[in-house]
Amino acid sequence: MTARGRDTKPHVGIFGRRNVGKSSLINALVGQDIAIVSDVAGTTTDPVKKSIEVHGLGPLIFIDTAGIDDTGDLGELRKKKSMASLKLIDLAILVLSENRFGDHEAGLTEEFRKLDIPYVIVHNKSDLTPVTAELREQVMNLTGRKVTEYSALHPEKYNPELLRMIREAMPATALKSHGLIGDLVNPGDIVLLITPIDIEAPEGRLILPQVQVIRDILDNDCTAIVLKEREVDAFLQRTGIRPALAITDSQVFLKADASIPRDIPLTSFSIILARQKGDFAEYLRGTPKIGELKDGDRVLLLESCTHNVSCDDIGRVKIPRWLTNFTGKKLEFDTVAGLDAFPRPIEDYALVIQCGGCMVTHRQLLNRLREPKKHNIAITNYGMAIAYVHGIFSRATEPFTGRIEKAGDLL
Repeated sequence: MTARGRDTKPHVGIFGRRNVGKSSLINALVGQDIAIVSDVAGTTTDPVKKSIEVHGLGPLIFIDTAGIDDTGDLGELRKKKSMASLKLIDLAILVLSENRFGDHEAGLTEEFRKLDIPYVIVHNKSDLTPVTAELREQVMNLTGRKVTEYSALHPEKYNPELLRMIREAMPATALKSHGLIGDLVNPGDIVLLITPIDIEAPEGRLILPQVQVIRDILDNDCTAIVLKEREVDAFLQRTGIRPALAITDSQVFLKADASIPRDIPLTSFSIILARQKGDFAEYLRGTPKIGELKDGDRVLLLESCTHNVSCDDIGRVKIPRWLTNFTGKKLEFDTVAGLDAFPRPIEDYALVIQCGGCMVTHRQLLNRLREPKKHNIAITNYGMAIAYVHGIFSRATEPFTGRIEKAGDLL
């Protein structure tokens, strides 16, 4: 398994009206007072993330949201933020109380359906107001879901059933951290990692994709050799070592292609992450569209994290420069960091380029690409786009193209 960053853990959103006990449910579920509880309606305002270890499920991030029945101008803003969190979650828990299931809840479950979000329905405060047969029938008719009784005051009685439901509803892709290179290597193999240390490298450490790949190499009982790009030629000549696989930072693809013998498979950190988290088949189809770009076309670059922008930033400077030089066209570029909204209607773009996505979950990244796919906008990935404009796209994807069927659950 690969090491998980904080935001790559499965996300569980807690939704419901004000004062149904959403925060109390989180506290009861994990046995800690981590969410503010009050009888005052609207105590939870903006969505709040809580990283928690849950027995039987492992590390999860719970998102405690504002009430879906919030009122006033501020209430509308709070509801909007709560609804925006739908794009972050792997699973939703809809909390009811007092046998109420009305338009607010029906509208929310419809959003779950549209976004293909698995969810469970929990009736809190059941020790005070047991679930009626009428509510069970109403919810089943509208959603096809059962209502699970719960009481945050007596979690020892109700937690086992709720945890079982969460475990069964949670997508396997969320709980299972898929390996990165396990199907490309055998125990005892040597994997060469080419990692430039430049202005974008964080002080005193490696970037997350490099750390994740090193961990995966060790998990697969292989040996990792880490070199700067200028050390590769001398190292291979001096040692005679022939690695089973070479992985490079995408921005030095040309240097790596020249240094690594053709019979040694070569790819990049970004492309490896693209297969693990992104829509790999869509990237393969979309990348050659780079060659069809025309004057005036607009390209959208999606960064899935926020970082300080350097004068030679890979997404904001280098990729636009490489695409412009390769196509010879006058292109327009927009960049979005994190999971912010697109700056223009997606139909305005001829191409979308997604980063590796090391800081987001599989579902969050796929949700990010939902709109471009819906409108048939070509999608590629940082590493694939860089390989394509440097004329080594086939080589960079060759280690995976014969394994797409085998890795189908990752696509």
